[in-house]
Amino acid sequence: MDVASNLASWLEGDLSPTARIWSAAAPALALVAYVFGGMVVFAARNRLRGDFHDREMEKRGSTLLLGAWLRNYFAWLMSPVFGLVLKSRLPPNAITTLSLLLAGGAGVALAAGRFALGGWLYVGAAVCDFLDGRLARETGKASESGALLDSVLDRYCEAAVLLGLAAYYSDSWVLYPVLFALVGSMLVPYVKARGEAMGVAFPNIGLMQRPERIVLLGATVALSPIVEAIVVPNDPAPLHRLAVVGVVVLAATTQITAVQRLFFGRKALSDVPPPSGAFARGSIFRNLTSSSVATLADFSLVAGLVAGGLGAPVATLLGCVLGGAIHFTLGRYWAFRGDLKTSEQASRYLIVSGSSALLNSGLVAVLLLLPSMPYQIAWVLVRGAVFLTWNHPLSRDYVFEHRGVKQPEAAEPDVSAAGSLSNALASALQTPLRGEAAFAYAVSTGDALGVVERRFAGLEVSSGGGRDLRVGRRDDESGAYPHPADPMLRTG
Repeated sequence: MDVASNLASWLEGDLSPTARIWSAAAPALALVAYVFGGMVVFAARNRLRGDFHDREMEKRGSTLLLGAWLRNYFAWLMSPVFGLVLKSRLPPNAITTLSLLLAGGAGVALAAGRFALGGWLYVGAAVCDFLDGRLARETGKASESGALLDSVLDRYCEAAVLLGLAAYYSDSWVLYPVLFALVGSMLVPYVKARGEAMGVAFPNIGLMQRPERIVLLGATVALSPIVEAIVVPNDPAPLHRLAVVGVVVLAATTQITAVQRLFFGRKALSDVPPPSGAFARGSIFRNLTSSSVATLADFSLVAGLVAGGLGAPVATLLGCVLGGAIHFTLGRYWAFRGDLKTSEQASRYLIVSGSSALLNSGLVAVLLLLPSMPYQIAWVLVRGAVFLTWNHPLSRDYVFEHRGVKQPEAAEPDVSAAGSLSNALASALQTPLRGEAAFAYAVSTGDALGVVERRFAGLEVSSGGGRDLRVGRRDDESGAYPHPADPMLRTG
């Protein structure tokens, strides 16, 4: 009877502080014992039999947080679980959909305040996500349709957990980091997928990829009830401080990772060479330095003139003129390398400066519509955003435009004219393929003319810059799979 009563209390969330600690700690202790006990066995195994290597993990590479040793160890640690799943003969798609069900349950549990249950359900969903692709490859059921299903459901799994957190924190400031983490978690794989569709290979670019996101969010959420039961044992709806730390870190690092991938992709696709260094002309550092010097001169002049008895509006106007003149001069002769005449640069600078002033003042006014928003924070946020997205790009590409000599593009082969298939094939193989381009060949026969469309699936051809422009990839962060026949195609 007591067992049934305790189980009912656990399911309903009616737990004492001690029970709350054990509901989170018991799975954690079991997992820690399994993981660290496995490390001892793994180390002994490597010492006796040589290093263990998992081909799939090593092909995907390592990251700063999850190195090659940890990835190989995880693959070895999960091998008994994978063996059981393999013997069950379950289809890979079933494991994929099970991952979604577990993640959906995790989101509901988190919305209800059951962080231990939600966190461990999310960890279980992550394990299923690891198993489904490996199962598909082992059983020969890897397919493009399964890869698509897996990629889409991965996004739903992350969204389910973060939406559950958003529901729990709907009346708290933590809602904003949760929403930023949700956007960042969607952007990280999207930027990679969009870039790879254009032919850019991303060799593990970014700090917070999918495995790191799962470890960070799953662990902090699952273990947060332990901290709360110690700090506020009688609070029925605690803040879950450890989970908040994980969410804030996730929100920041996913945005950074998305921006890293965006810059990497733009650099690979751009015809304009980037600055030769972080401190070279055209860099953000030089523009920011010139802006800081101009702002300091502006402020100093205004303060001195007001102290001398001049009215603040007139002093502000004179300070703006001085600051603008200094910023323009430093930009022209030190921060950037422009080719336009001074008069044209000055006119463009006036346009950018005027529009920047309107954006700064208008966006600060909009931010101050939020309740309890300090104007200092609004000023810093707006100034930073306007500088990075408006002032610096326009200063570099518009005011101090550097017009380099553009290399002529190679002419496309004329494959529309009638000719032999062998000649068309030879011509096509000598020409870099672009994107998803398909070449049509006109085939002449004795009694008919037709057009046969040939697509080169999985063929990688490098352009002059050394980039692989014809690569087929999936929109997650597990690595590159050039062709459906590749045994590394991860799907279910």
